[in-house]
Amino acid sequence: MENKYVIDTPENKAFMEEIRNDLLNFGHQFPSDAGSSYYLGDDGTPWKDRPRETWITCRMTHVYSIGTLLGHTGSEKLVDAALKGLLGELSDKENGGWYSGITADQKILPNKQCYAHAFVILAAASATLIGRPHAEELLKHALELYDKRFWNDTEGLACDTWNTQFTVMDDYRGINANMHTVEAFLAVADVTGNEQYRTRAGKIINRVIGWASQNKWRIPEHFTKEWKVDLEFNKEQPADQFKPYGATPGHGIEWARLISQWAFSSYPDNMDAALPYIDAAEKLYNRAISDAWNADGAPGIVYTTDWEGKPIVHDRMHWTLAEAINTSAVLFRATNKEQYADDYAMFMEYLDNKVLDHKNGSWFHQLDQNNNVIGTVWPGKSDIYHALQATLIPYSRMDLSIAAAVAANKL
Repeated sequence: MENKYVIDTPENKAFMEEIRNDLLNFGHQFPSDAGSSYYLGDDGTPWKDRPRETWITCRMTHVYSIGTLLGHTGSEKLVDAALKGLLGELSDKENGGWYSGITADQKILPNKQCYAHAFVILAAASATLIGRPHAEELLKHALELYDKRFWNDTEGLACDTWNTQFTVMDDYRGINANMHTVEAFLAVADVTGNEQYRTRAGKIINRVIGWASQNKWRIPEHFTKEWKVDLEFNKEQPADQFKPYGATPGHGIEWARLISQWAFSSYPDNMDAALPYIDAAEKLYNRAISDAWNADGAPGIVYTTDWEGKPIVHDRMHWTLAEAINTSAVLFRATNKEQYADDYAMFMEYLDNKVLDHKNGSWFHQLDQNNNVIGTVWPGKSDIYHALQATLIPYSRMDLSIAAAVAANKL
């Protein structure tokens, strides 16, 4: 095993810095004239015939806010461009909130997504952290809107989708939007000091752990409006981008990281209180890796499995690897178990050999079960969010969201 794959070696830190700089350079062409983010192609050139979506614009706001903290040239200008889009054409001045996106011919994508609104909060929090103009105003507005339309404090969960006018709520309830709500709420608590949002994140986490613990630590993703588990949802569309059938091991891995972050930030002086959550995080991570890594005779994490852990969609998505790198590092630091350091090195080697695009930059977003690049679910390279965070989280404080952790490291 080369030293550049081994956590805490100078070689690994240098490798991560090289990847990080390449990613930040790769994403520079995302802003449209109005600020909303183009979907990036294989070499970072914008695909201008695709919609300019709110969630991508938010992710790019977030990553270049981190780029600003890292001193990456041009980052502030890119953040300001994306903020222009979020304050401008992506914002619904009539009905409130944010459109899902804008088509190439300037039509509005229908519906108001919890997923996208959670990312507006994350973007605004990160931009507020670096003091960009209008970011604090955006954050205030985003939180007010989210509280009004998406958050249900009695349930301790968020709904998923409204129609564009906020007059009809869809009956579907989902865990993906709630996962990114946890991410956003933890960032808000770190940036503003409002601990209400960390408490809310804990409410979501407790619900998810409850469901997972009753399902062999495979997280149910889809629910009815009464929050009853729907294990058969989308069985006819198993490779859906956002709502695939079955278990999504990458989400089990990502939840494990977020749960650990929440536990360490909520119980900084009470390890006894934090430990049950770290134990749950380990169970989620180990179930996902056992089910999904090298599940079909080739390295990589399969996209989905059935409820017994058998692979359904064998394709490998880049974001699952990014989260595996993150979470293996976090659990290594949380538990000092060499198993997680070994996993981290294994994932880093796979990244270098299969997922890094050494020619055009960034990471290949989708590979088939033989690790050939394909684009049936994720053509091109939409953004750099998951990949960039994976170069930072392994060496950042476990009790802080990533932008706040980078900022703290600079103090």
